[in-house]
Amino acid sequence: MSHLFLRKYSNQFVSRWLILCVDITITIFAFYFACLLRYNFNIITINWHLLKYHVLFLLYIKAGCFFYFRSYTGIIRHTSIEDAVLLFKVTTLSTLVASIISLLVRYGGAAHTIFYIPISILCIDYFICFFLLVTSRFLVKSVYEFITSGFQAPVPVLIYGAGHSGLITKNVLLRDRTRDYDIIGFIDDNEKKINKTIEGIRVYGVETALSKFVLLHPEIEVIVAIQSISKTGKRRISDRFLEKGIVVKTVPPIEKWVEGEFTANQIHNIKIEDLLSRDPIQIDTKQINEELSAKTILVTGAAGSIGSEIVRQLLLFFPAKIVLVDQAESALYDLEFEIKKKIPENTLVQVVVADVTDKNRMRQIFKKTRPQFVFHAAAYKHVPLMENNPYEAVKVNVLGTKNIADLSAELGVNKFVMVSTDKAVNPTNVMGATKRLAEMYTQSMNNISGIKTKYIATRFGNVLGSNGSVIPLFKKQIENGGPVTVTHPEITRYFMTIPEACQLVLEAASMGQGGEVFVFDMGESVKIVDLAKKMILLSGLTLNKDITIEFSGLRPGEKLYEELLNTNENTLPTHHPKIMIAQLTQPSFTVMEIALAEVERYLQEETTRELIKLVKELVPEYVSNNSIYEELDNAQRLKMKK
Repeated sequence: MSHLFLRKYSNQFVSRWLILCVDITITIFAFYFACLLRYNFNIITINWHLLKYHVLFLLYIKAGCFFYFRSYTGIIRHTSIEDAVLLFKVTTLSTLVASIISLLVRYGGAAHTIFYIPISILCIDYFICFFLLVTSRFLVKSVYEFITSGFQAPVPVLIYGAGHSGLITKNVLLRDRTRDYDIIGFIDDNEKKINKTIEGIRVYGVETALSKFVLLHPEIEVIVAIQSISKTGKRRISDRFLEKGIVVKTVPPIEKWVEGEFTANQIHNIKIEDLLSRDPIQIDTKQINEELSAKTILVTGAAGSIGSEIVRQLLLFFPAKIVLVDQAESALYDLEFEIKKKIPENTLVQVVVADVTDKNRMRQIFKKTRPQFVFHAAAYKHVPLMENNPYEAVKVNVLGTKNIADLSAELGVNKFVMVSTDKAVNPTNVMGATKRLAEMYTQSMNNISGIKTKYIATRFGNVLGSNGSVIPLFKKQIENGGPVTVTHPEITRYFMTIPEACQLVLEAASMGQGGEVFVFDMGESVKIVDLAKKMILLSGLTLNKDITIEFSGLRPGEKLYEELLNTNENTLPTHHPKIMIAQLTQPSFTVMEIALAEVERYLQEETTRELIKLVKELVPEYVSNNSIYEELDNAQRLKMKK
């Protein structure tokens, strides 16, 4: 019955006027009690007639201070140190004013008037009144918390970080009424803080906390409350607790607090993206701004994962115009709607539905918009799909790129930046081979005399959260109860966030002088099976109990690990530690022009098998893996032996 009563009235608050009445009552009581103390409880010696006027005089001053500081407007159940400070100001100012008036009256020769109160009584009253006002509030808060906590089991919490952010987190959790949190300790790496207490809560080292609490409290929550923590540090902490089956939670950065306020419901489980992403990349925004500000820029594949992020970041550099080109109508519409309010005042955004393989249509767009920079992100990228649809892979990835590259030269584009992939290195599939062939053609165009366009390519691996990537797939499988499917227990991949990849694309574009293939530092490769295990644990599930992992076998064209360079390639450093230049032999434009003319003819006249055979001849390092086109490699080996 009492539980239902509390649930019904827990969201209702005491009237501020009632709080004011209680404060006034405490003020009156404090003054009378101060008088009794001052006269050693000798009631006879007290002038009760004069005392009642003293009470009214002091009450008038204190009421004015109550109204001035609005100390009665706080919610009692959420009383904090800030409320105590406010009451300190009220009692201090009111006592100070009463003392000044009393002293002026006394030295004016009217010591027996209602406006003179002995300073000794005012001093005693000051301490009693302040103590009772503060204590009453914290007492009511404690009673409320005791009553409400009796209906829910307390949640044990360890807060990682015994600094300012950790203290804020502690106070936020203790004020939260939706759950009863029991802060059992802080964890900190600072040896000087370990074994000390902060606001009555002990600070532990990581190992001590793990051994002391984790086994005893399997339902424990660990919250990382360090604002300046690096991605590497966050990953290290999370991995340490995930080994024990505990999902670490994290406090959002200050800039993401809702309207500047931090509440318990903003604390969330650490995400897999947090564990894979690295520390923020520092880019040369000044150089990029000098390159792109007030320029006309065309982005192909603008509605895709990479293309759309390039558009978002381009808006930060105030270009004169951005032309968004894509054949995906719905996705293009969504992007236009999303960025509408983010477009700078002097920037024009033009949205065009078009296919990069339609050269006449693209020529019309180029002539009409006259771009100075082209970011070519349009491509088919899904390995198994392109393995089964090589015609489309060659048509879009090779000939579509050729169209945009040719038009860039024809209409005097300053820079052409191609978004390539690590799958173009020692390709084992159709998709990777077509991207390598596109790289070769655009690089060869740097050898043509008489054109001003500088051709640049950028290579990087998988991007987190992109359409069709492994992470959204695993999330969907986990939501559906599993199993989570991994192609091979040893398969590894490099990962990079979409914003991170696009930042490096813009940086490479600004530093490129033509002919470079920029390779991005992807960090350490990640075992996909380890990624799947972490995602299961982060979802609060137990591996092989709640959900299982199944190995489905390598897909057509898939290889166990990706590379950023082939065996014949080296790199040169740049001023940016995350960007290197691959040292490649640039093919002759004449050779590549003839080769792609042959590719176009094969596309129209020959079988798929003959088309792939031609691609293999043009890209000698292309050796199929787990694919029906392996027979072409075997035939070539037999031919070489003979």
